Amino acid sequence: MSARTRRVELTEAAGDLVRQLVARHGPVMFHQSGGCCDGSAPMCYPRGEFRVGASDVLLGHVGGDTPFWMSADQYQYWRHTHLTVDVVPGRGSGFSLEAPEGVRFLLRSRLMTDEEWERIEGEPPLPTGAEVSE
Repeated sequence: MSARTRRVELTEAAGDLVRQLVARHGPVMFHQSGGCCDGSAPMCYPRGEFRVGASDVLLGHVGGDTPFWMSADQYQYWRHTHLTVDVVPGRGSGFSLEAPEGVRFLLRSRLMTDEEWERIEGEPPLPTGAEVSE
């Protein structure tokens, strides 16, 4: 079976920050539970310190092995988009690991191309929190 169509990735700056956070905190994960558009902020947690829900959707892994989860409701809204996690100056949520660094993660999005969507329709459904234990 071929690899899944990538639905989420990191910019170079976000990848650098994830590596720094992993060096400091150990393995991390992302979770997106709200937001409607570009500029929404995914939360970054130490892996295992945030319990994903049974209906949360695993969009993929970024920066090697960092899982990116999204709530089921958000996934229904964003399922036709490719997401890019970026990092910008500013104060994010106090609970996200990057907050003390004076920066915040944010999402940039684009609609999937017709070719990407055609491939996605032939792929099995994305795994959910009920099926994956990370």
